[in-house]
Amino acid sequence: VPLVAARLPKGSHALDLGVNGIQLHEALTAELPLALSTSPNLITVWLVANDFIGGVAYNKYMQDLATLLAQLRSRTSARIFMANLPDLTRLPAFSGDTAPQKAQMLAEIERWDAGIAQQAARYSVTLVDLLKRGSEITTHPEYISGDGFHPSPAGYAQLANVFWQAI
Repeated sequence: VPLVAARLPKGSHALDLGVNGIQLHEALTAELPLALSTSPNLITVWLVANDFIGGVAYNKYMQDLATLLAQLRSRTSARIFMANLPDLTRLPAFSGDTAPQKAQMLAEIERWDAGIAQQAARYSVTLVDLLKRGSEITTHPEYISGDGFHPSPAGYAQLANVFWQAI
């Protein structure tokens, strides 16, 4: 968020509501009310990886995503940009997975991303497609942190570039 905010016009104000490890359902009560209270002009959303990795059921996630987007759309006039899941199978954290495990995971990522795309279209949200664009990040070891899962500072800079191109 700070890297995107740095590119906004002079005088813009940014509010970073990101909480490490938060899942979408929790964000509905921990982050959404504050976001709605600020009358934003621009909103970026990337709330999916923790849910996916954490085993949240697909239908529950999609229900929560619809709730989030409906609230943002009906209670703000902001332009909304939302990212989906990149190909997590390329990350070092999953290097020990077998080829069949990776294939199954990628199929599930594609299923989630299709649902996210449907919700984005339903609520007129611009999709930042990290499955298509994420290889710019996931295939560069210098963009992955030491935990093998999260982006490094350079990786976050690349993510900000991808979001900014959409914006």
